[in-house]
Amino acid sequence: MCLQGLLACGVLGGLLAAAAALPVVGGVGITTKSVARTFTDLPPSPRENPLPQRTVLLDRNGRQFAQFYTENRTVVPLDKVAPVMGQAIVAIEDSRFYEHAGLDIKGTLRALVTNAQAGGVRQGGSSLTQQLVKNILVENAQTSAERAQARAPSLRRKIIELRYALAMEKKYSKAEILERYLNIAYFGAGAFGVEAAAQRFFSVPASKLSLQQAATLAGAVRTPYATDPSLDKQRRKRLRERRDLVLDRMAQVGNITQAQADATKKNPLRIRLKPEPGGCEESTYPYFCIYVHRELLSNPVFGNTVAERERRLARGGIILRTTVDPAAQRAAQRAISSRVSAADTEVAAEAMIEPGSGRIRAMAASKKYGRNSGNTNNGPRTTYNLAADVAHGGGQGFQAGSTFKVFTLATALSRGWRFDQGYMTPGRFVPDWGYVDCRHRKVNDPNAEIFNASGEGTGGPYSLSTGTWKSVNIFYMMLERRVGLCRVVRTARALGIARADGAPLREVPTFTLGVNEMDPVTVAAAFAAFGARGRYCRPMAITDIVERNGRRVQVPPDCEQTIDRGVADAVSHILSGVFTKGTMTGQSIGRDAAGKTGTNNGYTSAWFAGYTPDLAAAVSLGDIRGSYRYPLRDVEIGGEYYGAVQGASLPGPIWVSSMSGALRDVPPSSFHRPDMWRFGGGHTPGLEKDEKDKKAEEAGRRAGRRSAAERRTVEPGLYRPHLRGGENRGYREWRRWTRDHW
Repeated sequence: MCLQGLLACGVLGGLLAAAAALPVVGGVGITTKSVARTFTDLPPSPRENPLPQRTVLLDRNGRQFAQFYTENRTVVPLDKVAPVMGQAIVAIEDSRFYEHAGLDIKGTLRALVTNAQAGGVRQGGSSLTQQLVKNILVENAQTSAERAQARAPSLRRKIIELRYALAMEKKYSKAEILERYLNIAYFGAGAFGVEAAAQRFFSVPASKLSLQQAATLAGAVRTPYATDPSLDKQRRKRLRERRDLVLDRMAQVGNITQAQADATKKNPLRIRLKPEPGGCEESTYPYFCIYVHRELLSNPVFGNTVAERERRLARGGIILRTTVDPAAQRAAQRAISSRVSAADTEVAAEAMIEPGSGRIRAMAASKKYGRNSGNTNNGPRTTYNLAADVAHGGGQGFQAGSTFKVFTLATALSRGWRFDQGYMTPGRFVPDWGYVDCRHRKVNDPNAEIFNASGEGTGGPYSLSTGTWKSVNIFYMMLERRVGLCRVVRTARALGIARADGAPLREVPTFTLGVNEMDPVTVAAAFAAFGARGRYCRPMAITDIVERNGRRVQVPPDCEQTIDRGVADAVSHILSGVFTKGTMTGQSIGRDAAGKTGTNNGYTSAWFAGYTPDLAAAVSLGDIRGSYRYPLRDVEIGGEYYGAVQGASLPGPIWVSSMSGALRDVPPSSFHRPDMWRFGGGHTPGLEKDEKDKKAEEAGRRAGRRSAAERRTVEPGLYRPHLRGGENRGYREWRRWTRDHW
């Protein structure tokens, strides 16, 4: 029997007739006998891989803010395409589409004879089904050589297309073939498929296309580059000529009247090109977008191998609902942009994370994302994801400074320390004994001297609370030695702390002073754990994935109780005092909040990290050209002069402003009260007398008298490696006190 009744018999008969007229076609050996065999022993229809489509990113409210694609395409069913579009494409590309079984005999015979006489392909005669086959073979090609072969102007390729076309006609109905063609065809201006083309050319869905619009798109398919309306006026002129040709052809085949065609041809094209930005540079939230993109390529949740994840992203067609909160994002960006200019070499970055889930609510930076003109390194733009680590597109990060004291604090509380427990501290400290890393190696540094940061405490008696509120470096160096360096490192690791550059943490005596380079996302996630009562959650940016088949996959939070709840509550209790009795006194967000400033050695960078039960955030500030070469001294940032930037002078206000805005519509939550039976009390020798003296000193200062302490004040320093010298008076007093009391 013939293939598909009379239609298939007609195809075969036509080919046999052509073969009889041309015993050897074009010298390729296609004889009457071989033609019969070629078109009766058909292969299966060509393999159809899922067509590349857009991957769309939605914010937490369901609004799109970015998209990725290798081909701008949205696959739609035929019932979502205006009928006039199907009529237009059939009229101009294959007017006998509904009459043949994959091969337009008249057109093919005409082209076959012409091409055979010319010794190559000079005239087209492909049916719509053959064009579909060609597009499928091009899409399936894995290499440039395979793509070139699929497009090669040869008789052999045409024969392959014919065989596949006949096979497809056996497998699919005409409506199914037309639907596949409309979704795979390239229309120009970067639009693949009729839905993307309708949106790109006219800013309407394919279901709303008018006669004039459908004829325009149908006219673009044959030569999409020569009629691309996004390029120049000349191409638009060619596109209009093609549109008019389609309208005349539609009238000839009876889809419309000639009067309708003539009336429509009088109209201009009315192209309304809709931008279809792809990638993160044109996203509303570029830094968060980069984080999502890198997460898709690096997280095994989205594919077992990197190659599999890359293929999945390239094919697209998925919808990602993400965690970004537009209100929080706006608040963070405004807080930064109002204080740090994009043109400044000093850069500020902030990440906001929800305690108890790890959901990233905002990622903002002072510079715009993208390349500077001339690809210069310094300018208002950057290609580094300033709020993230290297794995998510970021740079090397900045030393986190005194924000790391929180890990020593939590370790001490877990070891039984109480709020008012403390000891006398000197004005200078050398970490020459007692420090052992997690590989049981002594890491003492007898060549280093530690001083307290300017404005963050002096020598004297400090308790766990006052030492934290005043951010006393030497108190924390001594505390770290007492509780154990390795225990502090383990606490930090349990809270997700890892260097921004991916290198191992530096387990050195100054670990508690934040010598490791960090990124805001990592630090914010660690602090969020205290807001969630010790429950650490890995930062997450994606909550739901909707596959191209409509299947929805939820991405659950990845959380673990890493800190005892009581300890976390005690940490929050002490860190709350930073706003009322410590380095952030006078700065408040009007609800329960806890946090820690971070000012680094030599003012190389500055931080503030803090949290409420509802939201955590970390702000970093440093010079993008290099924090050691360009410290934050005598600098102008955002039009304001700073003699030296501390954690409370710029990162702190950014944090306060951004958190106030982000939480404006969120009812305030309170921290859990600490277990005073477990953590209350304690004793610090000399602290009560020292506080009385300070009160008297303050009263004297108000009366205009300079205290003795002020008269002998020297320029305070910080961490000074490889610096030797005589002991100062405070250091001698501390040594004498320890000898008498210990």
